Amino acid sequence: MPRNWLFTILFLSLHLSLTGCMTGPKEPASAGNDAIVAVDGPPAVMPDDADPALWVIRDEDTTIYLFGTVHILKPGMTWFDEAVKDSFEASDELVVEMIKPDPIAMAKVINDLAIDKSGISLRDKLSAADRAKYEAVLTRLNLPVASFDPLDPWFASVNISLIPLMRNGYASDQGADDELQTQAAARSIKITGLETPEQQLGFFDNLPEEVQIRFLNFTIDTIDDATDGMEQMVIEWANARVDALGELMNAGLEDQMIYDTLLVNRNISWAEWVERRMERPGTIFMAVGAGHLAGPSSLQAVLAKKGLVADRIEY
Repeated sequence: MPRNWLFTILFLSLHLSLTGCMTGPKEPASAGNDAIVAVDGPPAVMPDDADPALWVIRDEDTTIYLFGTVHILKPGMTWFDEAVKDSFEASDELVVEMIKPDPIAMAKVINDLAIDKSGISLRDKLSAADRAKYEAVLTRLNLPVASFDPLDPWFASVNISLIPLMRNGYASDQGADDELQTQAAARSIKITGLETPEQQLGFFDNLPEEVQIRFLNFTIDTIDDATDGMEQMVIEWANARVDALGELMNAGLEDQMIYDTLLVNRNISWAEWVERRMERPGTIFMAVGAGHLAGPSSLQAVLAKKGLVADRIEY
């Protein structure tokens, strides 16, 4: 596998896993979070014109728009229009999870964090049954079974999870974040990253090894459902069905440590950033993974506890 392709996949699948396809423990909906409601009506279908959900927080001199993104999409989706475009064009700063680093810088971060330091092969860390399933999946994906042997389990997991998507039409340069950063650069407005590459990769790298292996085993066990799951997530996002997206997130994997590390704790940190930013005037378009704006631990729910109400913009 070419090294530059691996780096691209890691970057994209890291975002994917952190912000929408990662599932978490089921919790009761909070009565104070109006983004969480019962799912009614027939199953959604992909619309011709996507209208993802959008929220706004306002005080006397500060406006922050909250927009949930999908970090990898198929070419040809129309979503940057109507209220999303109007709100973006009214903003003087774009805030994203992470500003994509140049390939050389990203390669160094990966080299520092993803290479296993124990000297034990990844496959040797798996039980006999799990190793057999792991090797069978890599073979079906036309990858050498030793592809990730020198690397940490989280690295293998986030890479493997994206391969079926790339082979089913999802494009590495079509994510909503890519479009927003392109638009921001064209307007020469400020772009702020909430996290660094080291922080984002560190969320995985700092997980205990047994948790990383559970994550990898879950990825292997569900690999055949990856494309259908992504398709459903994009449909819910495109139809602004935040309630259904929340339910999708809360189905399946129920590993509290992963859920807290990749979703809950980051939402708490970002809410603190929003609270501080509301103290200064300006108009900000804040775009984070749609998974962070759905479910009982959503960013809006955390903000509500601070007295900051995110109102849904209907369009």
